[in-house]
Amino acid sequence: MSNPPRRKRSLGWISVIAAALVPTLIAIAAHASVPSTPSGWSLVWSDDFNGGAGSLPSSANWIVDTGHAYPGGPANWGTGEVQRYTDSPANLSLDGGGNLRITPIKSGSEWTSARVETRRADFKPAAGRVLRIESRLQMPNVTGSAALGYWPAFWALGAPYRGNYWNWPGIGEFDIMENVNGLNSVWGVLHCGVNPGGPCNETTGLGASRACPGSSCQSAFHTYRFEWDRAVTPNQLRWYVDGQQFHSVSQSQFDSGTWNAMTGHQGYFLLLNVAMGGAFPNALAGSTPTSATVSGRPMLVDYVAVWQSGSGSTPSPTVTPPPGGVDARSTIQAERYQAQSGTSLETTTDSGGGQNVAQIGNGDWLRFDGVNFGSTAATQFNARVASGAAGGVSGLVQVRLGSPTATPIGDFAVGNTGGWQSWRTVPANISGVTGTQTVYITFSSGQPADFVNLNWFSFGG
Repeated sequence: MSNPPRRKRSLGWISVIAAALVPTLIAIAAHASVPSTPSGWSLVWSDDFNGGAGSLPSSANWIVDTGHAYPGGPANWGTGEVQRYTDSPANLSLDGGGNLRITPIKSGSEWTSARVETRRADFKPAAGRVLRIESRLQMPNVTGSAALGYWPAFWALGAPYRGNYWNWPGIGEFDIMENVNGLNSVWGVLHCGVNPGGPCNETTGLGASRACPGSSCQSAFHTYRFEWDRAVTPNQLRWYVDGQQFHSVSQSQFDSGTWNAMTGHQGYFLLLNVAMGGAFPNALAGSTPTSATVSGRPMLVDYVAVWQSGSGSTPSPTVTPPPGGVDARSTIQAERYQAQSGTSLETTTDSGGGQNVAQIGNGDWLRFDGVNFGSTAATQFNARVASGAAGGVSGLVQVRLGSPTATPIGDFAVGNTGGWQSWRTVPANISGVTGTQTVYITFSSGQPADFVNLNWFSFGG
């Protein structure tokens, strides 16, 4: 669901669009809670979409995309889709019954709809484990000519896409569920490598499709699942609908550079949206939407959940510390953590460029292994921070050793610095530290809003 020209599918669907059908009312199944965590697995993250009717999804979990593009990104979200995304409850809201509704609406000549993405961008299995990403949802309940141009999707993009927007498809894309034009079919697709061509046959991608089991995709809820398996060699990617596998891709199909570019970064963020028109629906039906396309048929999302095999939910290390550890008195880049919770990465405008850790709020943390303080005690902590938090919103940046719940050895408070890329270096005194330590940078606030970005830190004294 992203980036410059694509979605020219050649997956065996040479379909004749059926004659117009009388639209049917949406059959809403009873809300189902996030399934119990299976034995041998751990829950990494989930959202059950419980809340009052008409409210937006949790801002702690989701970013709402608006407009026709990311700022500085490709027009029409890189796919040629025609709608404008909004945060209006008419397009995006909870239904009060445990579902999220994403509803395309035509007003005059304009289509509007909605697109959300997880704040977390670190969904990735640890080495030797399996990551399972799943949603129970109902596609827009519309078929035939009335459905032309509808393009619902549940998918994932590589985290380095945030703030860049021109590195697709190398950073990877997993289309867990795609559908167009009201066809009773789910597509699962991998995008990678280079565009056009490359090992993922861009702009088409490596994909497969099948009809939904039992009831059609449009008339009922179905469960769509993607698994990233690092417990087998070579690694595998697998797609399922209602527990039935219909597509798989093996690491052995790719050169090491392509695979590493797609899997070697910190992980993925998840997206839900309903586009209107664009390359994929147009490839099967000509120019869409048409005058026959009806407005107002929502995609209903019951839950989204991520599990990992084994115990614990911490993503695999993104960076291995060098032999001998990291010099505590050097400039330690925040994005070079070995594990984290609750944050994401973005391109920084601070001196030196690169990335900073972003979207940091209460309870988030970063872990740095093998930080070598030597035999002379370090007594000061310096951190490069920025904040665009609202007035009155602030929090603490803390240093802990050995555990994210250990007693802090030092901290400082930070509030709005003038913007999320308005950087300043803040010092703090810490209890004297020697030897080689596992350092946790933790973040504490009395409210749920994000309050700080972190670019780098160092120790002195």
